[in-house]
This record gives sequence, C-alpha cells and structure tokens, in this order.
Amino acid sequence: MGQESRPAPSDPSERGSKAKVIPDLRVGFMLAPRFTLIAFASFIECLRHAADEADRSRQIHCRWRVVSSTLDPVEASCGVPVTPNTTFPDPASFDYIAVVGGLLPSCLDLPATSYEYLEAAHGKGVPLAGLCTGSFILAKAGLLDDRNCAVHIEHRRQLEEMFPRVRPVTDRVYVRDGTILTCPGGTAAIDLAYALIEEHCGRARAVKSLMSLLVEKNLAAHHLPHWPYRNLAACGDWRVEKSIELMERHALNPLKIRELARRIGSSTRELNRAFTRITTERPAAIWRKIRLTHAHWMLLNTHRSVTQIAMECGFADSAHFSRWFRREFGQAPTVFRKSRRVSP
Repeated sequence: MGQESRPAPSDPSERGSKAKVIPDLRVGFMLAPRFTLIAFASFIECLRHAADEADRSRQIHCRWRVVSSTLDPVEASCGVPVTPNTTFPDPASFDYIAVVGGLLPSCLDLPATSYEYLEAAHGKGVPLAGLCTGSFILAKAGLLDDRNCAVHIEHRRQLEEMFPRVRPVTDRVYVRDGTILTCPGGTAAIDLAYALIEEHCGRARAVKSLMSLLVEKNLAAHHLPHWPYRNLAACGDWRVEKSIELMERHALNPLKIRELARRIGSSTRELNRAFTRITTERPAAIWRKIRLTHAHWMLLNTHRSVTQIAMECGFADSAHFSRWFRREFGQAPTVFRKSRRVSP
C-alpha cells in the first residue's frame, strides 16, 4: 500500500532541468469506474502546460499521479482505459486529491478502501475536489453534509434525492466550501484547475495553461480582475490586443519586440506607436512590468531564490532583475521578500 510501482508518464522529462525544483502544486487523481474523460483531461492538461516551459510536459512546477487501491486499469465512460501510477500513498503527499466521477450509479462502486482513503485525506486536512459526479462520491463518503456543491443541472434532482443534506449549486463552474471543492464536470474543470494553478503557481503559469489549450481569452480575463493591463486586451487597437495576448502566453519566455511585431503582422515601428498612443509606454516596458508582477508574486509565495525567479521571468541575471524590481517596487527583491513575506 502506497508503493509506487509505475512512474507517471511525464516523470522522465524532469531529467535535464537546470535545478531540482519542489513542485508548487501536487495533485492526486482518483478515477471512478466509468469516469468522464473530459473532466479528467481538462484538469490534467492545465497542470501539464503550467508545469513546464513551452510544451515540454516535464513535471517541474506541478506534479500529478493517478492513485487507486490497485494498479488495474480504470475504464472511462468512453471505453478508454487509464492505468494508475501508484497504489494509495500518504494523502499528505498531495496538495489536493481530485475524484473524477462519471456515469451514475456505477461510478459510486468504488471499493471500501477508496472511501477510507478519502476519509483519511480529509482527516489530515488535505483538500478534496469532486469533478463531475465525483461530488456524489464525496457525498457518499459523508464529506459534503451541510456543504454547498457545484453540480450539473441534469443531476440536481438526483443529488437532492440521494443526499438530502448536500446543498446543490447549479450556476457556478466550481464551488469551494471549506476544504472541499466541487465542479460540475466537462470543461468547467479547466476553471477549477486555473484557479488552483493561479493560487499556487502564479498568474503567468495559469494564463499559459489557458493559452496553450486555446481557451477563449475572456475566460482568463474573468479570472484576472486585478491584472492592471487586462483592459488592453480589448482596447480597440488590434496591434495592442494581439500583443497583450502573446505577452500573456510568453510571460515566462519573452520574445524580442521585433519578433512580437512579426508574429502579429506589424512592423516594430507601428507596434511602438500603437502602444505609445494607447498606454504612453512602449511594448517592452509593458511586457517587463507583466513579468515583474509575476516575480513579485513568486517572491511572496514561493521558496525559489532570487536568481531562479529572475531566470524564470526572463531576465538576463539576478542583477538585471534586481535593478528593474527596485525601480518598479521601490525595494530590492531580497529586502522586499524579507519585509513582506509571512513565514509559514
């Protein structure tokens, strides 16, 4: 029990990274019999794109495992089998355990050990997420009594009849009630994954996952009410709008401005003029501030060194990063972290 017998598919790709990085977000997936593949894929693909640069799929900043009581394949509702990576490890090794439900009532036919594992995780304070009818599984375990639960409108009556102490919510893409999160399934799992990635890994990685999946950019805007440049994504100038979209996607791997202009079909001169007219600043300055905002978040919320943060956010070195950070925020990165960060 808890012995990992198969590596996750992406594990080998961790080799070759510059330095060992402790993941910011670790998720265990429990798949119910006849689980819905789209809810599982929507969530795990967001993690995959947020975990590494470009499309390299290394489990660096995010890590995930499919866990089960055995290593027998679990068949999705569409017939595709998925083989677990490991039998149940210590639930405290995850930041979240996501239960992916599927066809009712067969998805509730998990072995007793699976329900015991969820109860043990809850007892240790590990947050649980019910995707699709995974909420029914959490409810059967008694973990949703007197809690709000996001559920598909088609399953509301069924939830009320089977678990009368659970309060169904049908107008939200996900609900967080204490340490329990629920999501009605389908592509709404992307919204939940986005929220968790933004919380644990930062805005830039969360936006990267959306852009890599070609998710409508308005979804990203919906989740970024405090982003100071969100209005530029709909400012009326196509050059600025397209540039901001690319800046979001490449915040952690910035392009040269001339390359940015080429990709959107503009000249560098026209692009600079457009930004100056709309923002009074050149595109390079806006892009640098977007990256500095992400670095600001990382200093407060991660244990990475200033050098690691500088490199991840696209600065030449820590000295270059420190100069611009001090100019933007009035303090050197090390001083800012020491004075503002609350130790866990």
